[in-house]
Amino acid sequence: MELVRGNPGPGGWGTILMWKDNKKELSGGVKETTNNIMEITAVIEGLKTLKFECEVEIYSDSAYVVNAFNNHWIENWKKNNWKTASKEPVKNKELWEELYALTKKHKVTFIKVKGHSDNEYNNRCDELARNAIKNVL
Repeated sequence: MELVRGNPGPGGWGTILMWKDNKKELSGGVKETTNNIMEITAVIEGLKTLKFECEVEIYSDSAYVVNAFNNHWIENWKKNNWKTASKEPVKNKELWEELYALTKKHKVTFIKVKGHSDNEYNNRCDELARNAIKNVL
């Protein structure tokens, strides 16, 4: 989950890790960023927290992140030397490279959820992101 006030502008991200009865919340904020950077960062930070190889289901309201993996965009970007289908350089390449590497350490499934709806955990991530923005302003 991510949240940016203005784009670019101050932004925050929130992630909830859950395993059995355990839950860990993570968040962070940046004074000047974009929504895409925060969307990718939320997933990176969650995966970086994992201490050993795991099966991971990533629920995100970011079509950008989910589609990059489920529609194999990221594989195509890599094959095309980090260029998009329109031959433009992929934005935030370093973040995508980091995220791609992290997904190779785990068995990852990306699942799209509707943003700003009745999903309890997505709403909590939004709250974490909003609070993180307050801490950087």
